[in-house]
Amino acid sequence: MSEVLYHRGEADDRPWGRWEVLDTGPGFCVKRLTVQPGGKLSLQLHHHRAEHWVIVAGTAHVTRGEEVLELGQDAHVYLPLGIKHRIENRGTVPVEFIEVQTGDRLDENDIVRFEDNYGRP
Repeated sequence: MSEVLYHRGEADDRPWGRWEVLDTGPGFCVKRLTVQPGGKLSLQLHHHRAEHWVIVAGTAHVTRGEEVLELGQDAHVYLPLGIKHRIENRGTVPVEFIEVQTGDRLDENDIVRFEDNYGRP
């Protein structure tokens, strides 16, 4: 049984930008994320979900395990469950991407952080 603890329309401002839930259903959650210039998410992994990211605006620097990728509009990346990952905006315009989460538990508590520029545990 999958557990989705997000709700459509839920949103949150973060030090790096913003996320908003576009849709949810059994075993999935779709979010739109905006990373402001100079912003980057923590280096993190998840125990209960995989993620698919599609870049819709800007140029993103994505860490996936040992790889570092530069992805522009229409590029995509798959982040399997348990892999360390992050997205960073080194440009001058916001990076926007659509994230599709799949897994048995989808919520903000399934984040294990390894590095964080904003002092979060």
